[in-house]
Amino acid sequence: MNMKLTGLFVGIALSLGSFSTYAAESHITQAIAHAEAATKAADGKAIAEHAEASKTHAKVADEHLDAGVKSLDSAIEHGKLGHSDVAKKAAEEALVHLKAAQ
Repeated sequence: MNMKLTGLFVGIALSLGSFSTYAAESHITQAIAHAEAATKAADGKAIAEHAEASKTHAKVADEHLDAGVKSLDSAIEHGKLGHSDVAKKAAEEALVHLKAAQ
């Protein structure tokens, strides 16, 4: 097996491993949890810390949603042109981003 193909398989394995981490700790879930903690905190410093953490996770989720929409646009464009392989790859990329955002 050549080095490029081996590298590709290693990259896919690492991506799948990091994706499972995203599924376990989704950014939306974390953003909501920190926002809820901010509403229950007793002092301003704790409220601000939780609000900042919530905002960070919300921004990451938003970035994944934007990337997912971009990939879906590509899947639509290539699908309409009959480029099935490229369209399918774009749809798969969209799915990864959408799941990471949830």
